[in-house]
Amino acid sequence: MGAQRRSVVVTGIGPITAAGIGVDGLLAGLRAGRSPVGDVTLFDSAPFRSHMAAEVGAFDPTAFMDAKQARRLDRFVQLAMASTKLAIDDSGIDVASLDKSRTAVQMGSAMGGIAYAEVQLRQFIEGSARHIDPRLATTTFAGAASCHVAIEYGFTGPNTTNAMSCAAGTIALGEAARLIRDGTVDVAIAGGVDAPLAPVCYGAFASMRAMSTRNDAPSEACRPFDKDRDGFVMGEGACVLVMEEAASARARGARIYAEVRGYGINNDAYHMAAPRPDGSRAAECMRLAIDSAGLTTTDIDHVNAHASSTPLNDGTESIAIRSALGAHADRVPVAGTKPYHGHALGASGAIEAGISCLSLRESWIPPTLNLVEPGEGCDLDYVTGAGRDGPIRAVISNSFGFGGINAVLLITAASQLA
Repeated sequence: MGAQRRSVVVTGIGPITAAGIGVDGLLAGLRAGRSPVGDVTLFDSAPFRSHMAAEVGAFDPTAFMDAKQARRLDRFVQLAMASTKLAIDDSGIDVASLDKSRTAVQMGSAMGGIAYAEVQLRQFIEGSARHIDPRLATTTFAGAASCHVAIEYGFTGPNTTNAMSCAAGTIALGEAARLIRDGTVDVAIAGGVDAPLAPVCYGAFASMRAMSTRNDAPSEACRPFDKDRDGFVMGEGACVLVMEEAASARARGARIYAEVRGYGINNDAYHMAAPRPDGSRAAECMRLAIDSAGLTTTDIDHVNAHASSTPLNDGTESIAIRSALGAHADRVPVAGTKPYHGHALGASGAIEAGISCLSLRESWIPPTLNLVEPGEGCDLDYVTGAGRDGPIRAVISNSFGFGGINAVLLITAASQLA
């Protein structure tokens, strides 16, 4: 590790979400203030309790790669490749000029290529061993996304994909920032991707009663912190960020969205599918992110909450935020954006980090859709209506996953905080 801490900035964002594709598309979707959640169309959801999802219906892989390459890749890898291209194009970075050995690829995905594995299993059961795609093993493992990206661009630096459920994308970004900060690499292509909308995967979450059954009003089903929330809404998508060492980014004249200033990671060690009731480890994770940034609780201007819209998570997260921020919690606007993009599992944290960067740039916090009356234990300053304008210097972005995994990023406006 170098003697002097290096700063890490975000110069490119590549969102592919139900709310919109690309920075302009996502921002337009957020500004529209409507949830795109609708009936499932990618498969027959009739056997299940839930029948809605946040599908990325506008996604056409051939807009980002040639048709032959698109046919060779499953949807999970297509999303990762397309999101990477969007982020690199958005950053304006000259890939040819990079030291490829000092460029990392860090991804997070809860489910990897599970949807394509389902297709292959069905074909095997209905046919024979001859119907198995010989590329199955190299297509469906979680690392397929980061490896395809590395091969496409020739990046030979550290390449990992973590599968830490709903915290995976946030962990990928945090670890990428650590690699840059420690001087291991100068650039990282990092984010999260998941394409879990397939019958068995979807059905598993439906059978454990984790998802909303508000099937008669899909656009109102995801309602973070609301007293009538009854579960999450599954989504799909990806968001890759281009992250760079700050001095070199400024030297090339890059447009800088924000600085990734702090990162915290720990776990509840409590339960595979429920948060620790007192929120103590989630609160400690937020404090870890604040401390690693060299800031204090009073520096925090906004919390982009995990806000899964589940009965257990939202109240526990509210407790954790209050515990982490103390008296300052009452002065911090809190928002959850999953009504716009669904819970895209391992991609959610990266999507929300991208949204946090846009909030810093736009000086605007998107509203928490469908929040009519806060539920029991949800007693913070939740942003609703048309959102909230005002200067924002520091954002906490929370992600909490199965197994009690907690991951938090602290993202600041570039060069605004000493």
